[in-house]
Amino acid sequence: MAEHSTETLKVTPLVDVHKAAGARMVPFAGYLMPLQYSGIIAEHAACREGAGLFDVSHMGQLRLDESEPGAAAAWLERLTPSNIAGLGEGAARYSVLTNEAGGVVDDLIITNMGDHLRVVVNGARREAVAHHFAEHADPRVTVTPLDRALIAIQGPAAEAALAPFVDVDLSALTFMKAVYGTAFGADAMISRCGYTGEDGFEISVPNEVAAEAWTRLAADERVAPVGLGARDTLRLEAGLCLYGQDLTEEISPVEADLGFIMPRRRREEGGFLGEERILAELADGPNRKRVGLAVDGRVPARSGAILQIDDLDVGIVTSGGVGPTVGAPIAMGYVDTQFAGIGTKLAAIVRGKPVPVTVAELPFVPSRAKRKT
Repeated sequence: MAEHSTETLKVTPLVDVHKAAGARMVPFAGYLMPLQYSGIIAEHAACREGAGLFDVSHMGQLRLDESEPGAAAAWLERLTPSNIAGLGEGAARYSVLTNEAGGVVDDLIITNMGDHLRVVVNGARREAVAHHFAEHADPRVTVTPLDRALIAIQGPAAEAALAPFVDVDLSALTFMKAVYGTAFGADAMISRCGYTGEDGFEISVPNEVAAEAWTRLAADERVAPVGLGARDTLRLEAGLCLYGQDLTEEISPVEADLGFIMPRRRREEGGFLGEERILAELADGPNRKRVGLAVDGRVPARSGAILQIDDLDVGIVTSGGVGPTVGAPIAMGYVDTQFAGIGTKLAAIVRGKPVPVTVAELPFVPSRAKRKT
């Protein structure tokens, strides 16, 4: 992102709050965003032990309306390999948009809000998704971008910290469920989801109340603002993909080990972009597979490091760094399927030298999302 100047970058409604808090601001996805406040390790720990506060307003928020019942879900089922028609009211689903070649255009969250759908896409992929939607448009479906702030609060103290400021019973909301309500005196969409592996919420509010919402939440001693740095270490420990590294237009959802987003009906019926490749990989197995990598020693294996076995190139690291909770370097990457078994010993080439790594189970840190019992 170094090609951006601060003059060309977009800002979120919280930019002044971040600067006032002393955040180190950097370009990200075309926006000026906080990299860190007190430090990546401290912010990571705050989320795991209390509650972390994240500005995710750079994400694209969309509303899908339909002129015929079921049209929006049917349209999305042509663009994703997931079950959207069966999504109950108030339920959210993680999925991917696929292209004709079976690659991933973006990963996204789709929520059924009754008479319409809400969709959240990656900030860096807003234009790509808009182009994809326009290219495959359905006249029965209207896609409206929403100009709203999006704040996430994640961690074991998230529910207790957020509850005083909303008019809904958060304890009744389980993972990947959402409701409309009032938050900080304004209309809000409140979802129990996140990308850290922790329990938590995302709150979509009007831009004009974002600063107040952030300030009131941050005033809680259990809550700490968290920047992009710790957001990345948290999602890496949780084994979650970052678009542009772990997911691209060339990588299929099968290679990415996202089989859980493709239920039996979609596998049997097909009818989505890229189905020829995706269904073949489901049946026969992909040539490569996303895996977790435990790194021996203290040298991190970062994105771009080649993976070898007996001097043979067998894969590449796509995400890597030190996992503060794990207490050691960890990574994810793509490995030829024959070498993707748990426990397989590989070498990551870091600055020309081999660093021992072992294929490991994901996630590195178990999820603590509040699931329905």
